[in-house]
Amino acid sequence: MQGVFLDTGTMRPEELDFTSLEGSLPEWQLFAQTQPEEVAARIAGAAVVVSNKVVLDAATIREAKALKLICVCATGTNNVDLAAARERGIPVCNVGDYAGPSVAQHTLALILGLATRWHEYDQDVKAGEWSRSPMFCLMHRPVMELAGKKLGIIGYGTLGQDVARLAEAFGMSLLIAEGRRGAEPGRVPMTQLLAEADVVSLHCPLTEETRGMIGRDALRAMKPNALLVNTARGGLVDEDALREALLQGEIAGAALDVLSVEPPPLDHPLLAGDVPNLIITPHNAWISVDARQRLLNGVVANIHAWQAGAPTNQVN
Repeated sequence: MQGVFLDTGTMRPEELDFTSLEGSLPEWQLFAQTQPEEVAARIAGAAVVVSNKVVLDAATIREAKALKLICVCATGTNNVDLAAARERGIPVCNVGDYAGPSVAQHTLALILGLATRWHEYDQDVKAGEWSRSPMFCLMHRPVMELAGKKLGIIGYGTLGQDVARLAEAFGMSLLIAEGRRGAEPGRVPMTQLLAEADVVSLHCPLTEETRGMIGRDALRAMKPNALLVNTARGGLVDEDALREALLQGEIAGAALDVLSVEPPPLDHPLLAGDVPNLIITPHNAWISVDARQRLLNGVVANIHAWQAGAPTNQVN
């Protein structure tokens, strides 16, 4: 029985222990990267396929006659045609809850960056502005105290809850958006969250329902001194609308760890350099060695559960 991992390069394998994965099946083929035109040939004889970001579309799944299990080496499963896998009776299993500490600390780092403007003050110091200052400090960039402010969380799974705990340690209060089930105790409608939150943080999956959920109307519903943070999926935000909102001062700032196209094109509207109060990090909220090892171990656990006849974390 053969397994194929299509994009080990996304895991930086030289920093991880792959022993348990390699021992989970008699034979493994590990590819650092796989181009779209290479996928069909590489998985042709595989029973188990592992992918982080390589797309497994309907045609590819239908043609892979030996395929028995798809393991997504991530939480998001938008790179796999779940319906096609379901038609073939192939379980698709993801790994949740592996990156909570890493993503939560990154989210708070982004919030703190927007609130304290420390990264901009650092640039000011290195540009000589402190040395030329007539007084002992620089204070031309406004700083927000998080204590007493409201954090609006959209998507209250494990990641959202981890962020909430850290935010409460900074003295923030919480507004949790209602989910798909509608009104729930302790949660508020989206309209209320957008209108009242000082910081809005996204932690929901990208689906057809959530795509573009933070668009022009949502941004205009936010307070002009509010901040937006997205460490979930880039497609949740209408990036042209966000650019316009920041340029027009409709919100005070935004910090993104994800964009709708990754890597982004050089002419991406948010990379022009003229957008104020915008922080962008390169989809690396999840990349601590600890989180990546937990992710790999989760893939192995899914393989063993499938081998035992009881697939876990099945999303289709």
